Amino acid sequence: MQGAASHLPDDIDTLKRLVLEREAELATARQTTLHLSAWIEKLKLEIARLKRMQFGRSSERLGERIDQLELIVEDLEVSQAQAGPASPACVAEKRAPVRKPLPAHLPRETVRHESEPNCPDCGSVLKTIGEDLAEMLEYVPAHFKVIRHVRPRLACRCCERIVQAAAPSRPIDRGIPGPGLLAHVLVSKFADHLPLYRQAGIYARAGVELERSTLADWVGAAARLLDPLVAALGKHVLAGHTLHADDTPVPVLQPGRGTTKTGRLWTYVRDDRPAGGDTPPAVWFRYSPDRKALRPAEHLKRFAGILQADGYAGFGSVYASGRVTEAGCWAHVRRKFYDIHQASASPIAGQAIARIGALYEIEREIRGKPPDERRAHRQARAGPLLDALRQWLQASLSTVSGKSAIALAIKYALTRWTALTRYADDGRIEIDNNAAERAIRDVALGRKNWLFAGSDAGGERAAAIYSLLGTAKLNGLDPERYLRAVLERIADHPINRIEELLPWHLEVDRVGELREAA
Repeated sequence: MQGAASHLPDDIDTLKRLVLEREAELATARQTTLHLSAWIEKLKLEIARLKRMQFGRSSERLGERIDQLELIVEDLEVSQAQAGPASPACVAEKRAPVRKPLPAHLPRETVRHESEPNCPDCGSVLKTIGEDLAEMLEYVPAHFKVIRHVRPRLACRCCERIVQAAAPSRPIDRGIPGPGLLAHVLVSKFADHLPLYRQAGIYARAGVELERSTLADWVGAAARLLDPLVAALGKHVLAGHTLHADDTPVPVLQPGRGTTKTGRLWTYVRDDRPAGGDTPPAVWFRYSPDRKALRPAEHLKRFAGILQADGYAGFGSVYASGRVTEAGCWAHVRRKFYDIHQASASPIAGQAIARIGALYEIEREIRGKPPDERRAHRQARAGPLLDALRQWLQASLSTVSGKSAIALAIKYALTRWTALTRYADDGRIEIDNNAAERAIRDVALGRKNWLFAGSDAGGERAAAIYSLLGTAKLNGLDPERYLRAVLERIADHPINRIEELLPWHLEVDRVGELREAA
């Protein structure tokens, strides 16, 4: 200490200057450390978010490890099978799996296994005293068939007139695919995520050579045929009072450049069932080559009501029209805190998740109730929780760095507070926008298989087919059976009665066959 002091100047002014310089250096170092810590936190948050996008679970509840547990159970079962038979004690402890009965609507084929009619010991004739029955589930591969339409020509001997039955209509004029094959191609591509080149390979194994370009022509022709039905579906969606909206990027090939651009698929969902409504649910997809604000404004120009969406600024022009009221999404708020908690185990993020979870518990209890009852429950129970949550967020914001991830999550909630709490005073509004996110999930899954759309026209075709398939599933119909029923009828159906082909005007009987509703 004496050696260090000996190097200090004796002049008081010089000492003060040195002290000030050291304090400035320390302040700079502290600021740099804070910035570095915030940057590290941001990177951890981004890593956690990317991991969740690629490997994440369908549920975000803390402590839930469904996927991991399934993998552990699978590994244990494989190890047990490799190790051979277990000891009797282990067998006794193992719980026997419960086998569900095979579906009653499946066709049954009976195979009888008869024994010799005489006793193998004394030769006497055997008498039936009962029988054992066991069922085995079998798969019959799909197959092609050719339907030949024969139309005899008849001639009148008296007036020499020739009479012939009219040719049956086809989904594609002069095309060879029947409605069943066409529906199968569309559902395989847009619901089962099988690109056309993979379908062509599958059909080739069955001995039917169909070029990918031929299948692409069929998809385009079917989309044009279904356009009036999709337009009628859009009218139904926009006629609702509440609407869910979301969008997702779609890579689109740029012809002649060998590169892709980013288009967008927008989804608009009408589903009044959580609020006790009996209006049929429906989803309407639209494609756009970009994400400009004019796109949703154009899609929603005929809509008046409440729009539930994320915080995308492009919806601002829709709300500014005065016809549309904004409703926020608590799932987006929760997700931000969840990502932070996964990355850094932040206690503030954990408490925020718990407080938001209490709001969801109320929603689970009142799902399907009428709007007035939902509003009453929310005002009495969720109202105080929301007030307490806001006060806690404001208090927590003053205890964290303004540039930290947790501060940004808190500010995201507080700046959208009016839209986020609007659901508490209107029983028709949902707490989140998950209806739209569920509807757009098929697009996200399909992206991993078909990589990109071939053109803007391909994006528009995809939007049309996604609309019909998604709406069929929302109404409990098998998409392929529904689409086949539509393609069997639409070519001859009056255009002014196109609404009759919407999914809720068709019903499914016990064995899954479609028929026109009475």
